[in-house]
Order: sequence, then structure tokens, then C-alpha cells
Amino acid sequence: MDYFHLAGGVDISRLPDMVSTQGHSSTVDAIGVGSYTAPEAARLLKTSALNVNRWLRGYTFRRSGKEHHIPPLWTTQHTEIEEHLEIGFRDLIELRFVKEFLDAGVGLLAIRNCLDFARTCANDERPFSTRRFQTDGRTIFLQSIERSAEPKLLDLKRRQYVFQQVVERTFKELDIEDDAVARWRPFNGKQSIVIDPGRAFGQPVASQSGVPTVALADAVEAEGSVEDVARIFEVPVSVVRDAVQFEDGLKRAA
Repeated sequence: MDYFHLAGGVDISRLPDMVSTQGHSSTVDAIGVGSYTAPEAARLLKTSALNVNRWLRGYTFRRSGKEHHIPPLWTTQHTEIEEHLEIGFRDLIELRFVKEFLDAGVGLLAIRNCLDFARTCANDERPFSTRRFQTDGRTIFLQSIERSAEPKLLDLKRRQYVFQQVVERTFKELDIEDDAVARWRPFNGKQSIVIDPGRAFGQPVASQSGVPTVALADAVEAEGSVEDVARIFEVPVSVVRDAVQFEDGLKRAA
């Protein structure tokens, strides 16, 4: 089989040096930053594109006949073009924390307050993906609640514990360099698969070879053999299996 088109019409041997311009910023803008549309980010985060858009574009709702506008949590790394939302790698990691906190029962208002306060503490527009937040996330959360006009949370002690658990669990899959998250190991923290904004514009790839996980998974589906695909792409069988399981997990969550 000709695998030239396995990675969405792109020669996989050149994928780390290329990016589709359809729906994405220029190649130069995406280098080292990463580039994801709302559906792409939603797929990796195992949430909906609607949630991604609401968190990063804001939304409007009506209550008691009055219209209310909720602003975005922050401005994305890429300039919005023609109402098209594009986010960078750091945005993706921030969103991952937002989703994990929400899933753990921390309210969006508390998350927003924490973000606002953490920006000052970390001196970074995207504070969740910083070394400072890794070490002081629990304290920042508590201080942000104290400083906010929000009423005290009824079960602050439990939420404090949950918040700390989310921080510790999430950072186990992240690599930090220069005080900020540089890479995400999205398959249970294993080293076999990595999301790195400096490689393949932030798409998931096999760590050693750089082959996109989607290309490996699609090849297994076409060939019917993990061993054959490992031979064709010259990667370990274990890595191909991880890629298949990783991609299957994303599909099940969709």
C-alpha cells in the first residue's frame, strides 16, 4: 500500500516540516506554537467543539428578558481570522486544566477567578501551564477565592483537595522547560506518544520517529497487522499498539 496519503494527504516523512493552510494560520506563525482548530482541540481534550468555542470566544445568553455576555477566558495565541478560532499549544494545555477542573466539580467562576489571580502570580497570560502553578496551584486557588467577591464555597476543604489532585495528576503527563509546559504525553503519560508544538505543529506523534499516531492507527486498520505496520514505518511494535489504543480512545470519547 502507498502510505503517502495516510496523514490526511500529506507525505508523513515531511509532516513535521509542513502544515495545511486550510483552517490554520501560516506555517511561520505555527512553528513552535502549535496550531489547532476548535474541533481538533476538542478531539484531543475529549470534549465538544462547542465547549472550546464558549471558553475561548465567550458566549451570550438571555435570562429574565435580559441579555448577558460572558467574555472568553483568555485571548488565544493565534489571531482570529474571519471568525475562525485557532489555538496554540499553550492554549490547549490551559483548556485541559479548565476541563479537568470542571469535570472535578470546580465551578467556572472559581476557575475564572483563579486564572485572573494566577496571571499575576505567574506573570504569564496562561498561568495554568507554568511551573509556578505546578508548585503553588493549591495556594493560588485558595488565595483567588479569598480575594474574589464570590461567596465562600460551601465545601471549600473538599474542593481544595480536588483542585490539588487535578493539578498533581495533570502535571504528571506534562514536561516543563523554561518555566512553562513544553510537551504533553497524552497516552497515560507514557513516553511513546508526544504532543510537542515544535514537532508536526503540535499533532500527536510517536516520540522517537515522529510518525503521526493517526497514520499508524489508519495503517493498522488497512493492513490488519500491527507487526506489518511496525516494519513498514520502522517503529517498535509496542509504539504502534500504543498509537492504535490512543486513537481508539479519542474516537470513543467523541
